[in-house]
Amino acid sequence: MERYAWKATVKEGKLAEYKRRHDEIWPEMVEVLKEAGICNYSIWNVGNELFGYYECEKGAEFAAKVQAESPVVDRWNEYMKDVMVMEMDPVTGAQPKLVEVFRLD
Repeated sequence: MERYAWKATVKEGKLAEYKRRHDEIWPEMVEVLKEAGICNYSIWNVGNELFGYYECEKGAEFAAKVQAESPVVDRWNEYMKDVMVMEMDPVTGAQPKLVEVFRLD
């Protein structure tokens, strides 16, 4: 199973709103993530920095493709624009994947 990690920034004073929106994540967004084979998804923060991690049951390339083709993901990203800054990979349409430099199994 492939792992995927990303980073982003919450806009100043918007962390509580960012958390609220994820507490109320749209059911259709959850469905897209599951369709993409995404599981064990968590998002962490320190200050205004975000770190996201998930596992891809069907591979990271498949997960990126499903998300890039989803109008639900497009709407979610638009919805989140006022609370966070995301740099998107022009090829995948997702946050650039962080490079793993260490792993202890």
